[in-house]
Amino acid sequence: MSPLKRAFDIGLALVLAILLAIPFAVLVVVLLAVEGRPIFYVAERMKAPGQPFALWKLRTMRPAASDSGVSGGDKSARIGPIGAILRKARLDEIPQLWNVLRGDMSFVGPRPPLRLYVERFPDLYAQVLKNRPGITGLASLHIHGFEERVLSRCATPEETDAVYCRRCIPRKARLDLIYQRRQNFCFDLAILWQTLSRVLFFSLRRRMQSGNPRRPDPRH
Repeated sequence: MSPLKRAFDIGLALVLAILLAIPFAVLVVVLLAVEGRPIFYVAERMKAPGQPFALWKLRTMRPAASDSGVSGGDKSARIGPIGAILRKARLDEIPQLWNVLRGDMSFVGPRPPLRLYVERFPDLYAQVLKNRPGITGLASLHIHGFEERVLSRCATPEETDAVYCRRCIPRKARLDLIYQRRQNFCFDLAILWQTLSRVLFFSLRRRMQSGNPRRPDPRH
């Protein structure tokens, strides 16, 4: 990671931590009242082959005794209404500002993978993880919706794992490597702007939907 990119990460993380402090505190109180403890979900991710770190997120699922692999249709019943909104707006990732400040992650880069996939595809991730993992990235922008759709159809952990390995990992890696070849400060800013635009568009659409409830069909 270049000194400019690291300095930008630290500066932006500090600014966002200050700006989001009060809204985040309110969000935590709401989650505590509605969902209960634990508020945070802490999971192992890899920032490089052989280098794990603790990834912080707001909890969006009901806890389970056994939980491994990526999220698919087999886990959808554990996601509550608030959790679904947090995921869609990516608000569950606010705690990753701490990961950025620690140096585990950057704002822009490949999404940090689970250990099992790094160990299953060592050559691929040895190349992808030459970049510091990010909160958002080129693959996150262009593959996230596709990944959600294909994994939501999976009914078992085994099916989710198979579909993720066959259809998602190669596509994400291809875009992560394109980012790696073209990476520069302006490209990072463009990715951040596109990510922010999507979050704001989601918020605006929800406000419009809540402000314009569907009228009852006069035929009923």
